[in-house]
Amino acid sequence: MRIVIAGGHGKIALRLERLLAARGDDVTGLIRNPEQVDDLREAGAHAVLCDLESATVEEVAEVLRGADAAVFAAGSGPGSGTARKETMDRDGAELFATAAERASVRRFLIVSSMAADAEHPGDEVFDVYLRAKGAADDAVRAHRNLDWTVLRPGSLTDDAGTGKVRLEASTGRGSVPRDDVARVLMELIDTPATAGLTLELISGETPVPVAVKDVAGN
Repeated sequence: MRIVIAGGHGKIALRLERLLAARGDDVTGLIRNPEQVDDLREAGAHAVLCDLESATVEEVAEVLRGADAAVFAAGSGPGSGTARKETMDRDGAELFATAAERASVRRFLIVSSMAADAEHPGDEVFDVYLRAKGAADDAVRAHRNLDWTVLRPGSLTDDAGTGKVRLEASTGRGSVPRDDVARVLMELIDTPATAGLTLELISGETPVPVAVKDVAGN
């Protein structure tokens, strides 16, 4: 498969790139910083310089053409202000989804956040972030020509993954290693029957392939 990942240098994206490349997929990661190219190559991915906050839909669509799946794993990152929560977390996701649709890439995954809600109240940076992520999810779900899946992990950790998770429409609060988020994303890419689902993810007792199979088609 050919898979394009927005936010290619993110902690989840790099893990996902390694997993996909290890099984022989052709992986491309979009990055803004040319100093990150070597990191993507080390992960087994091709790097394309593309700033989603300034690129046009057609520029991004050109990168996406011929892909079997697109994954939005980009984000403004910790320490960024409220403005970038909107220009990257919200607008960047919408642009990437529109570009995927224009490039006729149907399978689309977005890494969201638990409690994301376009109507989330509050004025703190994290409140703005949750609103932006919720609006991004809404925008992606509005694309009728995308076979989208929204993945909403709980609190992310850098602990070693266990390969066992809880993946449901509603899991309740919890944490999950980024290793396991990447594993779930890979399994979701391969499971088109999860299209149209918004799923929460935390650590659990169910092996990743079984957890994804259990929600497929529901």
